[in-house]
Amino acid sequence: MNDPIGDMLTRIRNAGMRGKSTVSVPASKMRVRVLDVLADEGYIRGYEGAKGSDGHPTIEVSLKYFEGGHAIREMKRVSKPGRRVYMGVKDIPSVRQGLGVSIVSTSKGVMSDANARAANIGGEVLCTVF
Repeated sequence: MNDPIGDMLTRIRNAGMRGKSTVSVPASKMRVRVLDVLADEGYIRGYEGAKGSDGHPTIEVSLKYFEGGHAIREMKRVSKPGRRVYMGVKDIPSVRQGLGVSIVSTSKGVMSDANARAANIGGEVLCTVF
């Protein structure tokens, strides 16, 4: 797998379109950090660690629905393995005039765009969520 974060976002997007309550993704520290931001911002109910049928560690993500639709309307991968996108604190994009969130990987950890602006720190913009 070339893009683990992109794979996780696609699995969450596809499960949400199908109306699934949970989705299983392979476990990694970076995925857990991104899921922490999604849970803090209220886009997913939560997640918990599990073991897959093959014995490898997985993460069970509980999806959130609002008024019959998936809480996440749009997820876009910004920084990809072939083209990394780094931005300073003043250049971090605001998603839908602040209604959405950009997930940024900084030297202080993975955080939302609002937290990165509050900490006055830039970094790699991983994805945007609305």
